[in-house]
Amino acid sequence: MAIQYKTNIISALKTAGYSTYRLRKEKLLGEATLQKFRNNELVSWENISIICKLLNCQPGDLMEYVPDTNETMKRN
Repeated sequence: MAIQYKTNIISALKTAGYSTYRLRKEKLLGEATLQKFRNNELVSWENISIICKLLNCQPGDLMEYVPDTNETMKRN
């Protein structure tokens, strides 16, 4: 995967006062989205926007591009 999270999103949300229970109860994020964060899977830009709003950050604070070594080898 070329894009990955720099931080544990769920832990960062908990530190900011947003438990998974609160996120679901207030309908900020659904269980499927929370599960994707647990599994380090990518989510929609809409969900990234919500996370940035809750954590007062930019998308680049959450994600980074990491070249896939297999892709580099295929190009050569």
